[in-house]
Amino acid sequence: MDFGQAVKTCFNKYATFTGRAGRPEFWWFFLFQVIVLAVAGMIGEMLYGLAALALLLPALAVGARRLHDVRKSAWFLLLGLIPVLGFLILLYWCAQPSDPQANEYGPSPGSEEPAALPPGAV
Repeated sequence: MDFGQAVKTCFNKYATFTGRAGRPEFWWFFLFQVIVLAVAGMIGEMLYGLAALALLLPALAVGARRLHDVRKSAWFLLLGLIPVLGFLILLYWCAQPSDPQANEYGPSPGSEEPAALPPGAV
């Protein structure tokens, strides 16, 4: 997955907190956020606030999917509220390699196997 594809995927799934996101998807979107927020901050405070608000939901969603990829609940994103230690724990988990097999959150990112439908779905 390249930079453009990762950003496009994250905006297409901007409020999708289910499934999994591989390392490239997460880190390319993280870089995109840093660049956009740095440029917006240089232009003005109002633009920075709007950009941060616009990127908040996609960032939370891709973070949740990234934690799912390493078999962690998205609720662990709340560790980010703990100064320093929470950030370091999340950084460690986000840097871990993807679980190659399907897990309780879905198939491995990039795999070609279709997602299983929930019982009763048509």
